[in-house]
Amino acid sequence: MVDNDQRTLRKPWNLAFVAKPEEATALRRLMRLHLGLWGLPEVIEAAQLCVTELLSNVITHVGPGTPTTLSVSMNGGHVRIEIQDPDTRALPTLLQTGAESEGGRGMALIDAMAVRWGVEPRADRKVTWCELAAEPGLSPSPHDDPHMRRAEGLLDAYRGEGTPDVMLVGSRRLSLARAEEAAIGIIADLLHWLHTHGRDADDFLDRVQTHFEAEIGSSA
Repeated sequence: MVDNDQRTLRKPWNLAFVAKPEEATALRRLMRLHLGLWGLPEVIEAAQLCVTELLSNVITHVGPGTPTTLSVSMNGGHVRIEIQDPDTRALPTLLQTGAESEGGRGMALIDAMAVRWGVEPRADRKVTWCELAAEPGLSPSPHDDPHMRRAEGLLDAYRGEGTPDVMLVGSRRLSLARAEEAAIGIIADLLHWLHTHGRDADDFLDRVQTHFEAEIGSSA
C-alpha cells in the first residue's frame, strides 16, 4: 500500500516537445522514471505503450515537427496521460472491427489498455487523453482479462498444447495492413501478459530483438 507521503509527491508534470519518431524513446524513459518515483511500477509498461501511441497519432495525423505537450497527472486512483497538439481538426478515431484502413489501430490499443480515453477539442488545440488504473481494486482480475486469455492461448499453441483462436495470415491471405494489425494485437497481448506477471517489457523486447538479429545473421 502507498503511504500518504508518497501520494503527496505525485505532482502533475508537463513536457513540451516537437513530435518526432525519435522522441518516443525519451518519453518512454520519462514515464518509467516518474511512475517509478510515484510508486506505480505496475502501470509503467501500459503507460509507455500509451504515450508511444499518442505520439504516433500526432505524427501520423497532424505531422512530424508538430509542437506537442505531454501532461501526466493522477485523477483519483488513475494515471492520466494527455497529449496536446495545435490541430483541432484531426481527431483520433477508434478503428472498427474488419475495417481496411490503417488508421485507428493505435487508439484501438489504447482502448484495450485504458480504463477510459477521449479527445477534448479546445479553441487553440486539442487534448487526447487516457487513464490507466493505478490503485488496487481498479483493475480486473487477471483471470477475467481477455488480454491474458488470448496471450496464454498463443503461448500454449506455440508450445504445442492447443490452437489459438487467431486467424493465421496464410489461411486467408490477409492484406498487409490487416496482417500488421493482427501482429500488433498479438504483441500487445503478450506484453500485457508479461506485465501482469511482473516482467519488464523493455527488457523482453531487447531480448527479442537480439534473438531476431542472431537468427537473421545465422541465415545470411
